Amino acid sequence: MQSPRYCYTNEDGKEIFLYFLRNAKGTEVSVTNYGAIITAFKLRQDDGTTNDIVLGFDDIREYRSDAYMKQNPFFGAAVGRYGNRIGKAAFSIDGKHYPLHANMGPDHLHGGNNGIDKKVWTFIQQDENPATLTLEYLSPDGEEGYPGNLKIRIVYELNDQDELSFTYTAETDQPTAVNLTHHSYFNLHNGSGTIHDHEVHVCGSKILEQNASLSTTGKLIPVEGTEFDFRTFTSVGERLSNVPEYDKSFEIDPSLGHQNEEGLQLAAELRFKPNGLLLQVYTSDPVVHFYTGKWIPPLNGKNGHAYGAFSGLCLETQIHPNAINIPHFPDTVLRPGQIYHSKTLYKVTH
Repeated sequence: MQSPRYCYTNEDGKEIFLYFLRNAKGTEVSVTNYGAIITAFKLRQDDGTTNDIVLGFDDIREYRSDAYMKQNPFFGAAVGRYGNRIGKAAFSIDGKHYPLHANMGPDHLHGGNNGIDKKVWTFIQQDENPATLTLEYLSPDGEEGYPGNLKIRIVYELNDQDELSFTYTAETDQPTAVNLTHHSYFNLHNGSGTIHDHEVHVCGSKILEQNASLSTTGKLIPVEGTEFDFRTFTSVGERLSNVPEYDKSFEIDPSLGHQNEEGLQLAAELRFKPNGLLLQVYTSDPVVHFYTGKWIPPLNGKNGHAYGAFSGLCLETQIHPNAINIPHFPDTVLRPGQIYHSKTLYKVTH
């Protein structure tokens, strides 16, 4: 890891830095300790130019601007304590009821009003592996309504094969609900234009049914014969000519993909034929959430790009949304003595 760059000191007196991971190919990933946000993923092209494949800002302070916060699209941010929606903004553990902040209609979305995406994380020195960046955040008991002091650690690693991984671990002193994800928006054309000319492949044969507020119900629906069938590469723009957006969770079907050398399952792929770039998403999680960015507000992004609806898309790996309220979904209760673990890897080739 290269030396960090000081950016600014926030209103609470906490220093915000930008950290850099670089590999032998000249690929550079930058991450800030504000929200553990991936601000850039820059690939060196054959002609010497750079292709930055994630949306974000040149100035870290823009992640706190009024224009950004009004809609809060979560560009590149760590998300939690619980990714996606918790229905009716509440859950129960061992018979005890825990109301949460309802920040998306009747539901609780992405950790609430002030989730881990808006926290200043602590840099943890890891001299034994210079290719990694480790950040940690202690979420106090009662934050956003969640029980227990939750210590969250995220480790970013970039290798020489242009594979960027992030690994979450978490520990608690009380039973609590945990389902962490990450929210990078991808645009393989250097963040320019929209994702209509991209193609996506999702390794999911079933989607999670959602109610009117987009909270999952517990029912699984086969994708065959529907607009949610991305089992082969499909043009995003072609599908968006038939539906207003995609904001849907897919249960990962191992038969539709393969595992990498460390046993992570292929969840989804994104490609951009004009430059031959292919992004593959591998994960230890059972679900990938496909979001086409319809609600990205008009913003001035990196490299002079004007962002708006469909400027980028998300492939968010996680456990089933609202699983804390659906008994037959995977268990998302973390108890003292247990360690939460989740790993996702972005592999880029061209």
